[in-house]
Amino acid sequence: MGIAIVTGGSRGIGAAISEKLAADGHDIVINCASSVEKAEAVAEKCRAHGVKAMVKQWNVADYAACEAAVKEIKEEWGVPDILVNNAGITRDGLLVRMKPDQFDAVVSTNLGGVFNMTQIVGAMMMRAKKGAIISLSSVVGISGNAGQANYAASKAGVIGLTKSAAKELGARGVRVNAVAPGFIESDMTDVLPEEVKKNMLGQIAMKRCGKPEEIANIVSFLASDAASYVTGQVIVADGGMI
Repeated sequence: MGIAIVTGGSRGIGAAISEKLAADGHDIVINCASSVEKAEAVAEKCRAHGVKAMVKQWNVADYAACEAAVKEIKEEWGVPDILVNNAGITRDGLLVRMKPDQFDAVVSTNLGGVFNMTQIVGAMMMRAKKGAIISLSSVVGISGNAGQANYAASKAGVIGLTKSAAKELGARGVRVNAVAPGFIESDMTDVLPEEVKKNMLGQIAMKRCGKPEEIANIVSFLASDAASYVTGQVIVADGGMI
């Protein structure tokens, strides 16, 4: 059907998105910063759906690396039809104790990486007069969260960037949307103490964490023709937390 790039596609939500888009019939490019073996395992699962899948390692916070990687993808497979900006990191800490490099690292990856990829791929999509860009924000970018000023700022920035890009790219047939997940089952939530998990679930109307596949289903919709008149939107998937 098309070519999809998924950044941070080696685990968690990114892996679920890669597999879902492969099941939808898209060829998948899985980006990872370091976990090449994990990414290759996800690529194998994607290929089981009868599509092509490749792994490319680069840091989305590095503009030149993004440029080189996208150029290679275009030369090998063609212009991407779908871009999923999923790569992200955390460096949690209280604001008054947060080191500037903790703030900068999170913002340069989580927001800078979205800018880099959206600008580079978006320009190609505009020339092709089609494409869908979906970026992963977070409910934390809407509500804030103690101990995550850097993460919340980066994810709030993704929302502003998404809405602005949608206005700029829409006339050329390119749709730009975001998904804001709440607490999703992951390696990070698995290791939380029971008391913390209990408090967390107490804030959620549905009394459970979300599954990566539930986020992947929303991305699949936003990437599809079923969402052909949807752009500039942020879909919150948090089980009724905020």
